[in-house]
Amino acid sequence: MKIREELEKLEERTLSPYATLAAKSRGRLHPEPECDIRTAFQRDRDRIIHSKAFRRLKHKTQVFLSPGGDHYRTRLTHTLEVAQIARSMARALRLNEDLTEAIALGHDLGHTPFGHAGEAVLNELHPEGFRHYEQSLRVVDFLEKDGRGLNLTWEVRDGILKHSKGKGPILPENPENLPATLEGQLVRIADIIAYLNHDLDDALRGGVIRENDIPEECIKILGARHSERINTMVRSLVFRTLAVDDGKLHLDEDVMYAMERLREFLFAKVYESPVVYQEFVKAKKLLRELYHHFLEHGLPWDKEKIYTKEIPLHQRVCDFIAGMTDRYALALFEKIFIPRPWPF
Repeated sequence: MKIREELEKLEERTLSPYATLAAKSRGRLHPEPECDIRTAFQRDRDRIIHSKAFRRLKHKTQVFLSPGGDHYRTRLTHTLEVAQIARSMARALRLNEDLTEAIALGHDLGHTPFGHAGEAVLNELHPEGFRHYEQSLRVVDFLEKDGRGLNLTWEVRDGILKHSKGKGPILPENPENLPATLEGQLVRIADIIAYLNHDLDDALRGGVIRENDIPEECIKILGARHSERINTMVRSLVFRTLAVDDGKLHLDEDVMYAMERLREFLFAKVYESPVVYQEFVKAKKLLRELYHHFLEHGLPWDKEKIYTKEIPLHQRVCDFIAGMTDRYALALFEKIFIPRPWPF
């Protein structure tokens, strides 16, 4: 018996009835032979970690643009924190940890440089609009590996596409707004838990807010320390979900209220604060200039090789800019638009 088959049987014996089993995956876009050692979801996780898009996350903004301090989060460290939180909850609920981790590691692969400022610019300029979760799916389906994509399983692709919630409900009632698997839904909540806590932590470190600015009810319900707040949210989801036991995720009402209140606070005092917003305005202008430049002059030849003639230039330019890191976008802008003195 292959090692993979033993692992699949172990999943069947030990995981929750609500878990997604690797042996029962809906499959890949393009059929391929199974691995002797790894399950389908383990392979997906490994493909994501080894992708170029994953490596670029280390130089993409989470909240603060190109921070000078070493301890501010980037899109990569955000992704790792989401994966850790999601895995802890998946293990406690006996869900498929490999599937959960794969979705978590891939959920932001399509994010733009300069965080949500970049997303807003591309949404404004691209005729079909731009949503980072759709771009994340485009990355794994097409852009990676010179146009061949990563050929991930349906369950991972579904979780990546439906992970985002914006300002919408943390636990929406309409199942159409949720991933099809409980593992995908868990990553969606882990994403919220991660950014609520680490963005608050970074904002305090950066002096954008002070401890006494945090709403009192949030501190009372969730805790006064970073680790305490994460622990409160994770424990609430795990124990409330186990208590109800209906195949859905649940949070205690007071914790849900405090999370929504904390999110409102972060939008008002951090994400939309003048000190952060002013830098986003500059980033938006930079990306607009790059976008229009490449529409007029085309892409570098090596970026064109993966496309067929049917894919319009707008889409190619959108893909190129969305894949940039902050520092690459800044360097490219300087190279194209900033005049250099003539050498002696």
